[in-house]
Amino acid sequence: MSNNNPISQNRKSYRFAFRSSLFISSIAAILILLYEILFHPELPLVFCIVFPFLLFLISFLVVQYRAQQYIYKSIQKIYDEISILESTSLIEQPVTTDMRTLKNQVEKFARKKKIEIETLKVRENYRKEFLGNISHELKTPLFTIQGYIDTLLDGAHKDKVIRKKYLQRAQKGVERLTYIINDMDMITRLEVGDMSLDKKEFDIVALIKQVFDQFEMKAGKKNITLALDMNYDSPIMVRADQERIQQVIANLIVNSIKYGRNNGTTEIAIEDLVNNKVIVRVTDNGEGIDKEFVPRLFERFFRVDRTGSRKEGGSGLGLAIVKHIIDAHRESIYVDSELGIGSEFSFTLEKASSRLEDIEVVEE
Repeated sequence: MSNNNPISQNRKSYRFAFRSSLFISSIAAILILLYEILFHPELPLVFCIVFPFLLFLISFLVVQYRAQQYIYKSIQKIYDEISILESTSLIEQPVTTDMRTLKNQVEKFARKKKIEIETLKVRENYRKEFLGNISHELKTPLFTIQGYIDTLLDGAHKDKVIRKKYLQRAQKGVERLTYIINDMDMITRLEVGDMSLDKKEFDIVALIKQVFDQFEMKAGKKNITLALDMNYDSPIMVRADQERIQQVIANLIVNSIKYGRNNGTTEIAIEDLVNNKVIVRVTDNGEGIDKEFVPRLFERFFRVDRTGSRKEGGSGLGLAIVKHIIDAHRESIYVDSELGIGSEFSFTLEKASSRLEDIEVVEE
């Protein structure tokens, strides 16, 4: 066995041999003393002192040797058995015959492995749920496309009206597949840190208004009003990746429209914070979210409503992307929701250092 192998090293402990030998020699000294008092008072005092000392020395050597041989071999088996497990701090230490040290090492090892096992179980459950979700998300548009194409191949292509209608519907299915794949590609790059941020200064108010214009028609289908909480006469300059923050706001607005009630409202407010920060609040008076689901909102493909929300379309990755983008900016995102009342998603941004004028806010 190589000398570099930690198992071949032996860190000795003399505590057990010392205590055992002291115990044996003490009993021997007491017995010799009683024997001298009761039977041989003429026994030399030097013998009563030297004999226990010699007995202590011999006992120490014998007990240390035998204990070390027996315990070391037994403990080495334990190290050999666990040495097949990688990345454990236990096998990186020399073998010890000290029971207290070994007990602490094994307990530390057991706690670490317990945490690793629990983490693996959580990841395994997450993996199963993720595969089930992605299978469903991809299967729905694929089956739709397949159905329309099969119908056309069966003869429906001869009817120009049906052909055009089915091709348009198949195209929508392809667009949804593309949307899902693009979102998955983006979130993968965000998770592995493969997407760099192009930070620059821009007006967050103007960006919000631009997103409002983008989704005005979508909100109009449910008669949902998109509005700022007040009139912002002056720009509010922030420093971030404008394209990514636009996606964050867009995803939050789409989410509020999707789960908002008819004739509802989605309102955005911008507030100053300490430490050169602003917070952007996106509030709606829609369905709201049960408290038990809030911690899982930013998981990929997680939906509070497993059936109804799918008819609204989307990839199921919107909030997960929002979380990763905000994390990439080293900012924070918060959720406050009450079932039946509505939800508020808010996130922080860094204020631009070149901001030359204070924000003047005039209430509507």
